[in-house]
Amino acid sequence: MKFRPLHDRVVVKRIDEEQKTKGGIIIPDTAKEKPMQGEILAVGPGARNDKGDLIPLGVEVGDRVLFGKWSGTEVKIDGQEVLIMKESDIMGVITETGAQAAVEQMIDDRTATCREVIAAMDIDEQTRAAFDRLLILATRRSA
Repeated sequence: MKFRPLHDRVVVKRIDEEQKTKGGIIIPDTAKEKPMQGEILAVGPGARNDKGDLIPLGVEVGDRVLFGKWSGTEVKIDGQEVLIMKESDIMGVITETGAQAAVEQMIDDRTATCREVIAAMDIDEQTRAAFDRLLILATRRSA
C-alpha cells in the first residue's frame, strides 16, 4: 500500500467475522452486518498537543482492533477496501491469550496430534469431551 495517513489517523482493513451462528446456521451476505474488527495497515505520525509536541499513537501496524459500527471513512486504495479513521474511533486492541496463540501455532506448524490441539484449547470439559468423541468417530471411519 502506498498511502501514509496524516496526524492521528490510521488505515484499517476489516476482518470478516464468522459466517455461521453458534447453532451452525449460515448467515447470508444480505443479512450480515459489517465487521467491527480490523487490522491496522498504516498509522500516522501522531497528534500534536498544545505545546506542539508530537504524541505518538497507541496502536501499531498489525494490531487487531475493535471500532464502532459507523467509525471511519470507507475508501478504496490499490483496489482494496479500507477504513480511514482517527485513533479516537478505536475502542481497543484485541490480544490473543497464550493458549489461543499456542493452539494456532500448533495448527500452523502441523506438529501436533489432534488430541494435543484439543488439550491445549481453552474450552470447557463438556466441549473437550465432544471433540474427543468426534475424534474417535473420525478415526473409526478412516480405518
